[in-house]
Parts: sequence; C-alpha cells; structure tokens
Amino acid sequence: MRKIKYKKGRKVQPTILEYTGSHKSTKTEMQLFVYDTNELTEYAEFKTDQLYRCFDNSKINWLNIHGLNDIEIIKSIGDHLNVDNFMLGDILNTTKRTKLDEYHDVLFFNIKSLLPIENSDNINVEQISFLLKNGILVSFQEKRSDFFVHIRERMRTHSGIVRDKKADYLLYLLLDAVMENFYITIENEEDRVEDLINLSKTSTNPKILEQIEKHRDNYNFLKRSIIPLRDSLYSIKSMKDDNVFNAIEPDNYSFFDRLHQKSLELLEQIEYDMTTLDSASSFYFSTQSHKMNEIMKTLTVVSVFFMPLTFIVGVYGMNFENMPELKWEYGYFMILGFMFLLLLGMIYYFKRKNWY
Repeated sequence: MRKIKYKKGRKVQPTILEYTGSHKSTKTEMQLFVYDTNELTEYAEFKTDQLYRCFDNSKINWLNIHGLNDIEIIKSIGDHLNVDNFMLGDILNTTKRTKLDEYHDVLFFNIKSLLPIENSDNINVEQISFLLKNGILVSFQEKRSDFFVHIRERMRTHSGIVRDKKADYLLYLLLDAVMENFYITIENEEDRVEDLINLSKTSTNPKILEQIEKHRDNYNFLKRSIIPLRDSLYSIKSMKDDNVFNAIEPDNYSFFDRLHQKSLELLEQIEYDMTTLDSASSFYFSTQSHKMNEIMKTLTVVSVFFMPLTFIVGVYGMNFENMPELKWEYGYFMILGFMFLLLLGMIYYFKRKNWY
C-alpha cells in the first residue's frame, strides 16, 4: 500500500511558476460570483479578459478556479490583484504545508483537503488556496469538486447571511467547508479501525498488523495536516486586537475563532483514535500470544502423556538376561495393558485439573 506523506517536490525557483501537483491533465476553468445583499451575478465560464469588465469594486467578488495547469491564467489573476510571485508559487507548489500570510494587503491562506478514497485505505489529498483583497476572494482548487456547492446555493437563494457579509466571511465559510472533509476522513478511519479491533480479537492473520500500521500512518498524516492549520487559525485569533490582518473585519474574527476550536477538536479526536488503534495492536498481540500458549500447552500435555510410556519401553529395551517377565507367556500383553491404563489414568487426571 502506498505510504501517505507530503511529497518531496523538486525545488522551484521563486521567479519560476510551475504546478507541482498530480492533476496535470485538469483543464483550468473559472466561475465568478459578483454579489451584494440585493443582487447576484454569476459568470459560469469566466475568462481572464473579463477581469476588468466584470469585477465590481462596490460589491463582493468571488472567483473560483478549478485546475492549476494554465500558468498564464494564474499570472493574470496575480497581476490584477498585485500579488507577489512567492504567493503564486505557494499556490502552485502543492508540497507546501498549510500557511497563512499577508503581504501588500493581500491575505494568502492555503489548506489541505483530505478525503478517503473509496474501497481503499489511502487518503486523497488536494491543496486549496485563497487570496483575499479589497472585497475580492479568489479560491484555487486543483480539480473540480463539490466542496462549495451548498455555499453557491445559499448565495443564489439568498439564504443565511453570506450575501450580507463581506468577503472575509465568505473565506470563513469556504474554510469551514474544507474542514468538514477532515471529519468525514476521521469518521471513515474510525469505522475501519473498529472493524480491525473486532478482527484482531479473533484472527492472527499478519495482514491485520499491516492494516493497523497503515491506519496509524493515516492518523499521523492527518495530524501533520491539521497542526499547521491550527497554528494559522491561532494567528488570526491571537492578532485580532492588533488589526494585523487588514483583510479581516473586527466583527468577523469570532468566526475564525470557531475554526480554531474545530481544529483543536479534530486533534483531540485523532489522539483518542490513535489510542484506540493501540488497543487494536494490543488485541492482536494478545491473541497471538494466547494462541502460542495454547499450542505450547497442547505440545507439553502430549509430551507428558508419553514420558512414562517411553520410560517403560526404555526399561524393557535394556536386554538384561535376568528379566523373568520377558519369558512369561503373557508378559507382552500385560505391559501393553498396563501402559494403556496408565495413559487413560493420566488423561483423566489432567482433565479433572483442567490442564487441557
């Protein structure tokens, strides 16, 4: 099974923009939502030549991008928002850990979206990045997915307060939607670990131990993905009084505080699940040890049964001349009968003692 870990991508120069992810065949597509409380305009097939014509500075603009293969499109977005190349490089370099940064009034945030792969113990990883500046939010996804479908519907139907809030609230909703994937992944891992625990109580198949270690790797990978996210959200939470992040309104810091609390809950759940996984390992080794003890017990009992019989056979195999019973007509049958009765007596005695 493939070991899940952050890929060690080759080093890319800061001035060179290159997509390092695995979805290299995905065509770059864009959708733009321009909205306020009273009006919503949706551009389903947005093109870069519409940047200056369709963006409305008096409203909230959400540009969602699927696919990062077209570098020219990414550069056009960066030029329009006056984004430095190092931020664009972090968007395209999917080997980077979760990061929060603000430069030239542009807030940059990237996050790892994790989802279980159906009928597999592996986890699907996708990097999602965000740029927030002056009422414009740009989200970058490596491929088309349905993480934000419910948010689009809330915009279209004007349900909730999403169209009454600024772009930073929209960023909160998008981050919250991505974090829901962590819960789905953890729940899937918990179901599989529960099956492993039940299986480890009854089976000593070595593949069980391989699966246990595989899920331990998955939990460690989840931790490595959530810890930098927790730190980034804590940065927003801890710096709200200093107005460090100009792109976030003071009234909306509480929403990001909720995300920080969610990240702590996720880490606590992972720690608990890893303890449960240790129980699966203990059950497996206990079952192995118990089975080995039963085997040794059976072998020992059989050996004890034959020890006196072997002694008797040894005595009469010494071939001394003065052994009267050797010349007795019924000596052979008498010794066999005695050995048989001795064996039955030992079996009865061991049974009463519950030694087998």
